[in-house]
Amino acid sequence: MSTSETTLDPHLTRSIVAILVGAAAVVFDSTIMSVAIPTLSADFHAPLDTIQWVVTGYLLAMFAVIPVTGWAQARFGGKRLWLTALTVFTLGSALCGLAWSTTSLVAFRVVQGLGGGVIVPLMATILMQAAGGRSVGKLMAVVGLPMALGPILGPVIGGLVLHVATWPWMFWMNLPLGILGFVLAVRLLPADPPTTRPSLDVVGLALAAVGVVSLIFGLSNVAGDGGFAHRDVLVPGAVGLVLTADYVGHAVRRRGDALIDLALLRHRPLAMSTLLSFLAGTAMYGAMFMLPLFYQQLRGNDALGTGLLLIPQGIGALASRGIAGRLTDTIGSRWVVVAGFALMTAATVPFALADASTSGWWLGAVLVVRGLGTGAVFMPLMATAYVGLTHDEIPHASIVTRVAQQIGGSFGIAVLAVVLQRQTAVVSSPARAAAAFGQTFWWAVGLMVVGLVVAPFLPGKEMTEVGRARVDREDELALAEA
Repeated sequence: MSTSETTLDPHLTRSIVAILVGAAAVVFDSTIMSVAIPTLSADFHAPLDTIQWVVTGYLLAMFAVIPVTGWAQARFGGKRLWLTALTVFTLGSALCGLAWSTTSLVAFRVVQGLGGGVIVPLMATILMQAAGGRSVGKLMAVVGLPMALGPILGPVIGGLVLHVATWPWMFWMNLPLGILGFVLAVRLLPADPPTTRPSLDVVGLALAAVGVVSLIFGLSNVAGDGGFAHRDVLVPGAVGLVLTADYVGHAVRRRGDALIDLALLRHRPLAMSTLLSFLAGTAMYGAMFMLPLFYQQLRGNDALGTGLLLIPQGIGALASRGIAGRLTDTIGSRWVVVAGFALMTAATVPFALADASTSGWWLGAVLVVRGLGTGAVFMPLMATAYVGLTHDEIPHASIVTRVAQQIGGSFGIAVLAVVLQRQTAVVSSPARAAAAFGQTFWWAVGLMVVGLVVAPFLPGKEMTEVGRARVDREDELALAEA
């Protein structure tokens, strides 16, 4: 393999710096807020089920705009869309810190979410298009780092901010990053004017946006009384499934004119990456939902202490990404992802066997291994999703994989929340509490085993080379036509 294929181009490196600085606040924002709910509830004198909309409203706004990102990039250009989304998110952050009531805070969080929902898929799209399909493993190792560390380090940052300052600073801390990211994007991102003026698929937008938001909203209600059988879960969940199914039929009929071109799922790399992104989402976010509860409810740690205890997982994720990126570029993603799922599975078993007296040092070491596995799963999947796709197809792949990962995460959290709720309903002693958490972690292990079973079907190195050749041919044809 030539040096040019393993070394990132200097122009691409400058784009990476601009994108990551701007996206950092967005990636960490939702996980930082998870530790602030009790504080906000007390300061606004609002019940937890009301203040929870500070998180829920943000997430729903994000997923309402994700489907339209590909069209907006083609219509307005990637750089212009990036600057607009970053401005909306930063303005929303400033307004959140000035909120005077629960209603105003939720409304300003929706503004934040509208900007953040565009930034997350656009981040990967812009850089993958700039890379032209080269050194995707190394590129995704860099680009995906905030995505992997967000759920791990977010609670730590949130806990530290609340320890030394008041809650508005959890939003105002986004302002320097947003402003710096805007300046860097203006100076470092190459011009990316729109090449076409596609018409907006209004029907597709309504079906996709409302369908995904309804599905996520239904899954977010599973932790309440009644579990999956409650009307707050069944009604929006059913609406979401019906509308999503309707969108699939709509997209098949419209083909390339659809808001999100699902015909691209005929490409095996994207199809398998999408499926495994869903399974990886269930595995990662489901267990990340369980781990803070394990440390707080079973072992008695506070929010800041819990965040600090989860740092070893972030260290493991950081350590594995460079290695996983190089291996993906040299041997392909299949066995890297298999190894990642195996590590995640093995490192979750000890939590199923643990109780309040289990050594904290042992659990910390296990979290390092789990972090290694997390980094080895998500980065290769992100890289594989774009194999064989042309410049104009990449935005669709970014949207599909992002939505699959988040729906998988919501499903994993919902399943484990119901299991834990039913197990803890009859808790009468510390030993019974440990058994309840143990049973729930075994369910988490089962979700990871499903991913481990499916991962060997991911395309190998040979299909990566075929896909690269396809893109090269497309580029040659485009130059010849020009």
